[in-house]
Amino acid sequence: MQRRAFLDKTAMVGVLGAIAAPAMAQSTPSIKWRMSTSWPKSLDTMYGSAEHLCKRVAELTDGKFQIQCFAGGEVVPPAQNMEAVSNGTIEVNHVLASAFVGKNTAVAFDTGLPFGLNARQHNAWMQFGGGMQLVREMYKKMGITNFVCGNVGVQMGGWYRKQIKSVADLKGLKMRIGGIGGMVLSKLGAVPQQIPAADIYPSLEKGTIDAAEWIGPYDDAKLGLNKVAPFYYAPGWWEGSASITAMVNSKAWDALPPAYKAAFECACNEQTMKMIADYDNRNPEAIKKLVGQGAKLSYFPKPVMDAAFKASNELMNELSEANPDFKAMLPSWLKYRRDQASWFRVAEAELDNYTFANVTK
Repeated sequence: MQRRAFLDKTAMVGVLGAIAAPAMAQSTPSIKWRMSTSWPKSLDTMYGSAEHLCKRVAELTDGKFQIQCFAGGEVVPPAQNMEAVSNGTIEVNHVLASAFVGKNTAVAFDTGLPFGLNARQHNAWMQFGGGMQLVREMYKKMGITNFVCGNVGVQMGGWYRKQIKSVADLKGLKMRIGGIGGMVLSKLGAVPQQIPAADIYPSLEKGTIDAAEWIGPYDDAKLGLNKVAPFYYAPGWWEGSASITAMVNSKAWDALPPAYKAAFECACNEQTMKMIADYDNRNPEAIKKLVGQGAKLSYFPKPVMDAAFKASNELMNELSEANPDFKAMLPSWLKYRRDQASWFRVAEAELDNYTFANVTK
């Protein structure tokens, strides 16, 4: 009897196993996506972060969910990255959303606005302050589901062939800059230019443009911009936070098993932390080297900052009147900026300002 009972139980386990195996296989299918980026492979901070995100997704799903990462232009031109996700040509991209303000100015809220939230504050607004819900409502109309997947922090103010001593020095200045920052500079008399990274150096060298902004010390040094435009200004007031976005085709996202969705979100959150840590680690040494090589580091004069702040506020009001999506997000963002400024000046700014003023080499 005991032997028969044992055999019966063994048979039942086999039957259950046969039933469970297909169910398990169905719940963890093999899925392959393509990720287009806006970055050359030489940009090991940005492109490297996209690669790590894809690798992490595979690790978290035992290799079942594979995302192949492509450098800018390998699958679609960088300027078409958002459209390619929207129409399903690719499943996901890795971009700076503000590059697509020509499609909808409200995408700037996804990246960061002039004199806006810093990296921590922006992430707080997106994750807990209602920002994600507002931004997703906009992207939903395009068939896109967005995820924060990195941040470079506040950028530098760019490289200039001549000094910027007053607002008058901006008039007629041909500068490589896009997005909302370019719109603000237009109000101050500058002439924004859309130029890909590979063309920035020769354009500055030939005098086709007078200035250019890229990212920050580590990435700027790779382009060698200090050799053709010696004046290096801070801060990049046009993006208090340069948040990176993974845009996912909504149909492709909805079709994912829950475990794969969790893996993707986890990988995005990891890179949100790791990317800015990577930049914070690399930029101090990079700025030392640039200055050592002759870069003339300066801050924008206060009258220039004041004029840019005034023009930024005017532009945001104008964009709000012209674009319902922008108008829907602006009140929430402005209130969050006021609240964060009130808190950060109490402890964070006070300690930082004191420490930075007193720390010696």
